[in-house]
Amino acid sequence: MSGHNKIAIVNSSSFGKIFPDHLKRLQQLGEVQKFTFDSAIDGKTLAEELKGFNMIIASVTPFFTQAFFDHKDELKLITRHGIGFNNVDLKAAKQHNTIVSIVPALIERDAVAENNVTNLLTVMRQTNLAYQSVVQDKWEERAQFVGHALGGKTVGVIGIGNIGSRVAEILHYGFRCEVLAYDPNKEKVEIEAFGARKVALDELLARADAICICASLTDDNYHMLSTKEFAKMKDNVYLSNTARGALIEEAALIKALEAGKIAGFATDVLEVEPGRAGHSYLDFENVIITPHTSAYTMECLEEMGNKCVADCERITQGILPNRAVQSSSSYLN
Repeated sequence: MSGHNKIAIVNSSSFGKIFPDHLKRLQQLGEVQKFTFDSAIDGKTLAEELKGFNMIIASVTPFFTQAFFDHKDELKLITRHGIGFNNVDLKAAKQHNTIVSIVPALIERDAVAENNVTNLLTVMRQTNLAYQSVVQDKWEERAQFVGHALGGKTVGVIGIGNIGSRVAEILHYGFRCEVLAYDPNKEKVEIEAFGARKVALDELLARADAICICASLTDDNYHMLSTKEFAKMKDNVYLSNTARGALIEEAALIKALEAGKIAGFATDVLEVEPGRAGHSYLDFENVIITPHTSAYTMECLEEMGNKCVADCERITQGILPNRAVQSSSSYLN
């Protein structure tokens, strides 16, 4: 049985490197190969490059489109090395009897939420600039790094799902913040359980001293923060995004930074990844970018890898993986 399996690890910079046992377990199932593709590779080319592979461990890119599935030979499984699946066309996967599974959300919950707050504090306290001044032997210039406290502030959390709910808890119980939450998919009572208050987006934008972006990316919320929304925010607002880059219209944010509307912006995600050193965000001293590393804790990566391997193992045994967001209708017949 194992000889028939070919497993592709696609665009994952971390899988198997820190925990070689994950690779060993996969190699017991069949042939394993790593691939790195341009994030914008077209579906047909991607399908041709992955010819013969019947299981894929997938990162945030590339995009597995309708064209990919239409040209792909037998593909039993795409298992996401993460919790987002906006780069997989689920409808096309179903048509071609491909199961799509993700990591259980709780595995990433603490890691990503902690990083959202870490990055927010980094810009609020100018940690990065202060550190650089010490490296440059400019200790005496420390008075230019007077930041803002997070304690007791009003903070908006956009998206109060798995990650956002933990961010709300950290802010409310740890920093005594008044937490305003915008999430049309969550009831008032559920939001209140995490120490936050359900509000309309306009109220959040108008009242928040800082905003944490934690929403899943959907067709409905693409570029949800743009010129109109930045105009509604308080002057000198801080933003931290650990969700998806495309929730923010980058050109509009750059204008808001140029105008001095935004006191600091921290992001772990960009609309087009990987980001490059020439990105316009990096023209601003009050911006930090981390390279989509919010989930990069040893604890989180170990469990993420375990889940992807277990998915492949289950497929070879004819068992549906846990957390299948798209399960083939014919698979279990």
